[in-house]
Amino acid sequence: MQGIGESAVSLDPAATALLPPVNGAPVSGLPLTDFVRPAADDAAGDERMGAGPAARRRSIESRDRNRRLGQAQTWTEIENWPGSRQLIRLLLSVVGLHGRAQRNARSIELRENDLSVVGLPRQFEGYTLLHLSDLHIDIAPDVPDVIADAVRGHRYDACVMTGDYRAETCGPHEETLAGLRSLMRSLSASVYAVLGNHDSVAFLQPMEALGIRVLMNESVRIERDGAALHLAGVDDPHYFRSDDLARARSAIPPGAASILLAHSPEIHARAAAAGFTTMLCGHTHGGQLCLPGGFALRSNAPCPRRLWAGAWTDGDLTGYTSVGCGTCVVDLRLNCRPEITLHRLRAR
Repeated sequence: MQGIGESAVSLDPAATALLPPVNGAPVSGLPLTDFVRPAADDAAGDERMGAGPAARRRSIESRDRNRRLGQAQTWTEIENWPGSRQLIRLLLSVVGLHGRAQRNARSIELRENDLSVVGLPRQFEGYTLLHLSDLHIDIAPDVPDVIADAVRGHRYDACVMTGDYRAETCGPHEETLAGLRSLMRSLSASVYAVLGNHDSVAFLQPMEALGIRVLMNESVRIERDGAALHLAGVDDPHYFRSDDLARARSAIPPGAASILLAHSPEIHARAAAAGFTTMLCGHTHGGQLCLPGGFALRSNAPCPRRLWAGAWTDGDLTGYTSVGCGTCVVDLRLNCRPEITLHRLRAR
């Protein structure tokens, strides 16, 4: 296989046939306007995700089409409050911060991180991953261009995306996919992704038609000068709870260098128990609307605060939680600028 940093991602839906198979399974594409998932997709989901996780996701999506957020989160989550968007905007306008918050949301920072990987071959030393998370790319008309401008011109070997491409949690997704199509024109290497709690399994085929390899409890082997690095990805562990860490790891040889992509850091302990030692995630937005100094008042991830943003370690597990390059509920940020991240791999 050719190293992923050696060729650009194709935007032609037909080009998905050129992508290497996921755990041996080829990928295919559907038109962007195809919202109804055909029965064939259910079979593909069962094969790629595992029958149990796929059935769980289908069941939740079919019965909860009008959800804001789900699971045990109800009135305690501001996303579920009637008029929450208007309330947030009104409060920030009253204190004179709405304009600043809107500008902050469009001022994406480039952050760089040395990411240690156990058993990393010398051929991958310095290999660079561009990490995007929580794009919510359809939240405002200018957001696709803002994110595209932020990623353009950087040097990296592959791009990874850790979920939440849609602003809403249900309903149409044509604008989301159109935004991703626009973004792909600014990316210069292969793209690997997992789905988040805002994303439907119906995104799978259209995203792969754009050249984005979506990992649904699967792994891919990346080769460089005869050496290998494995990228594993699990489906959303937060709302759908359709992740299967054992399945995602099943094709990775013992002792091989690997990186886990997951939407939320909340599975950190289970990821370590499954044998992963490096993990990239997002979901928290770093709090998005924070107190001065970046102190987050809340996080959607039930995990220690130190895992809410940036680089962290938890025993033998090294991770990084992106605060995201987009916004949720409202296109506003305070004391928590959005980010894209360049991770340079180092042997551990």
